[in-house]
Amino acid sequence: MSGHEELTTRRLSLKRPVKGDIDAVLAIHGDPAACAHNPSDALATRAEAEERYGHWDALWRRRGYGYWTVREHDAPAVLGFCGVKPMTLAGLPVLNLVYRLAPASWGRGLAGEAATAVAAWARAAEPGLSLIARIRPANLASQRVALRAGLRRAEHLDEGGCDGLDWIHHRPAER
Repeated sequence: MSGHEELTTRRLSLKRPVKGDIDAVLAIHGDPAACAHNPSDALATRAEAEERYGHWDALWRRRGYGYWTVREHDAPAVLGFCGVKPMTLAGLPVLNLVYRLAPASWGRGLAGEAATAVAAWARAAEPGLSLIARIRPANLASQRVALRAGLRRAEHLDEGGCDGLDWIHHRPAER
């Protein structure tokens, strides 16, 4: 693997997704609790999961980064996904920090640990890009993850998203 395809933390191994992870994509994105705040991200069929994986793989091939699978060290089960995708916010290019873990893994600090690792990677790999997280106002757990990863509320950047108002958490680019 290249240097960006795997990140490690104290408890976690983050790896570039492979085709064998499609069932996990469906399981996690098909769980109503996991997508409660972002219902437009929900998947219902394996074909949809294959398509989602295809988008992620295309991002990796195009940019050399994207989403990582999140597993505990030496454990086969995918707990979720965490990564970044390039987008435009307020007319400027940014990286959007995304994290979604299976509800069974919630409450253990794993999303915060994964998001912190990805945020550190983004600072080193793309220092000229701001890092944001788009979070629904009612999603308090996701707000805590963003804060743990070093992002801060940026009310002036809030905007509408696919599923309602997005509160923007932001870490500026390095100058």
